[in-house]
Amino acid sequence: MSARPRLAVLLAAAATLAAVVVPSASAHTPPKAPRTAVLDGTRLQQTRLRLDRGDPRLRRTLEDLTARADNWLNQGPWTVVDKPKPAPGGDVHDYLSQAPYWWPSQPKSADNPWGCPYVQRDGQRNPEVDTGTDRQDVEKVFDSAYDLSLAWYYTGRKQYAEKAATVLRTWFLAPATRMNPHLNHGQFIPCKYDGRAIGIIDFSQSYTSVLDALAILDTGAPGWSRADRTAMRAWNVDYRDWLVNSAFGAEEGAAKNNHGTFYDMQLAALAYATGDTDLARRTVLGARAGRIAPQIAADGSQPQELTRTRSWHYSTFDLVAYTRLAAIGRHVGVDLWAYEGPDGQSLFKAVDYLLPAATGAAPWPHPELEFHRFAASDVVHAAADAGDRAARAAVPKLEAPPGGDLWALRPAAEQLDSIAG
Repeated sequence: MSARPRLAVLLAAAATLAAVVVPSASAHTPPKAPRTAVLDGTRLQQTRLRLDRGDPRLRRTLEDLTARADNWLNQGPWTVVDKPKPAPGGDVHDYLSQAPYWWPSQPKSADNPWGCPYVQRDGQRNPEVDTGTDRQDVEKVFDSAYDLSLAWYYTGRKQYAEKAATVLRTWFLAPATRMNPHLNHGQFIPCKYDGRAIGIIDFSQSYTSVLDALAILDTGAPGWSRADRTAMRAWNVDYRDWLVNSAFGAEEGAAKNNHGTFYDMQLAALAYATGDTDLARRTVLGARAGRIAPQIAADGSQPQELTRTRSWHYSTFDLVAYTRLAAIGRHVGVDLWAYEGPDGQSLFKAVDYLLPAATGAAPWPHPELEFHRFAASDVVHAAADAGDRAARAAVPKLEAPPGGDLWALRPAAEQLDSIAG
């Protein structure tokens, strides 16, 4: 074979390999900036353009993202009607989850099949909560929709968008399998409560990622129709109104710890996504004196979270909600990072309080049943992006979470360790 044909063969092989590793995004070029609630749509658009131009660092990160998306292609879809028994009340379309830290105190028997009464063991997760309820399935819905929509946006591969659309339609929209837009039976306790207000956090933790996935798909994803978009908006309006008007919503909104922070974050995102910008702005503004001032101490610690047996987890967890709420604030003209309470409390101080442990420079000085240094990585990234010099200096010292650091492609904090509740 002459040199010229051999070169042509090599170039063709290289092009094929490149297409496999980092596929062209030309399928939906030019990219649109999605109207995301937490993520910065313009930043996503700029990142897409950098990928199109061959940015090598972003391409390596994209491989981590597409690996996650590929893993979802052969899973699901999931549905709320698949659980063995319906929620209390008997409607199979009602979401059901079980309180994670409550355990049976008596042997199970024919007369006492649950082993009641249940008792609380803070931070110790009862494995029962992962069987017979919707909790694990809904988390897969949230995570897969987010990963798949982002992977479609950055690669243009239609199978990612089509899979995300199937997952969302099955859980939220299809008449036979849809979930009713409320959480009346979240975190029930057998023989005690049919549902509790704190069950709202089952959605508060990750549903805002679904809102951003929807905004991404709305930029023209194959398999996601105008009818889907309209129906999903109606579901979100109904769910938003339930959060605002229900007794459970009022109780969760009054919580003084991470539950209240996450409630505000979820409500603000839903309000923004459904067009109620005034409600979104009021919610973010209210978090200054209503959340930051009473929840964060002058030294940056979070006293409510430090009382937990998993104080590191809950300190980072609460800051996931705060940093995402600050991102929503950016869309409605509120700079939550700039706020300082009467004793100097601020989000910057709260993140800086974590830096010694987050970078490995010092041990975490509070109770923690299972310390994961990487749990703080995203909130440190968020503070660094917001202008915190100490956080910027800490970024190179952070521990990457399992599956890689995806901040460059989805710059909004996620809960990176697995414990829930």
